[in-house]
Amino acid sequence: MHQTEIHSFLTHFFNENQCDITLLSPKTFQVQLTKEMDKALMNRPFYWHYVEKTGAEPQPATLTLKTAYEDEEKQQAEFIHFGSPRLHEIFRFVEKKGAHGKFYEGVKTSSQAISLKPWLSLNGKISYKCHQKRETFFSIGLSLITGEMLNDFHTLIDDRSYLVTIPDYCFTLTPLIKPGTGISRIQNHIKKKIENDNHEWADIAEEKMKKDLSLLDIFYDDVFPKPASYEKEKEAIIEQYKPIIELSIINGGLFYLYSHPLAQK
Repeated sequence: MHQTEIHSFLTHFFNENQCDITLLSPKTFQVQLTKEMDKALMNRPFYWHYVEKTGAEPQPATLTLKTAYEDEEKQQAEFIHFGSPRLHEIFRFVEKKGAHGKFYEGVKTSSQAISLKPWLSLNGKISYKCHQKRETFFSIGLSLITGEMLNDFHTLIDDRSYLVTIPDYCFTLTPLIKPGTGISRIQNHIKKKIENDNHEWADIAEEKMKKDLSLLDIFYDDVFPKPASYEKEKEAIIEQYKPIIELSIINGGLFYLYSHPLAQK
């Protein structure tokens, strides 16, 4: 996940959660948290217990964040990068609160009935783990009418307005593809992509693992029987280098859209 993607994700996240954002520089911004966001991100249980017990006026915290390390505009800003605890705290909040949902495009119409077409959206990540770690995020949409599949789905539909109830004078088309089948299609699509990826990183990790295991055997060559420390060190080497690919779904939803995601507005 690149810094530009992190910056875009953060601003979208805080806007969606009704937090006021003040831009201090192109890569630095100040966020006035809401009560819910303060409770979720600031780890102040005793403060909120006091406020709720005494009826005191709540004062949610303000965060100053930057997504470029070299940004001099605000030295006291918290630098947010892919490995930062704050970012993963936000990821966990998103996973917990936004696991699934159903949304209808907010279209304006008179008395003429219009149809909304169902799209299944899945957002998730692929983790590549060995002695190093890399993660890539995906957002895929699948038409439950035609079976068409689109990448970067969240970006394609992000600028539309949505409702949690169907708008007046609108009706939804019945899916020809069941949501469960749609999920399987998307997962199979991602698995094929993973299979076709360059896995040189895994070959390198396995070579390093074999080399370290060989050195371990040489070190304990004259020791009989092998002590418990040998097995522990062997397990640690395997755990460090063994290539693992994990696919996880962060959230998903059904989006009933009036126009095609690729349609020009």
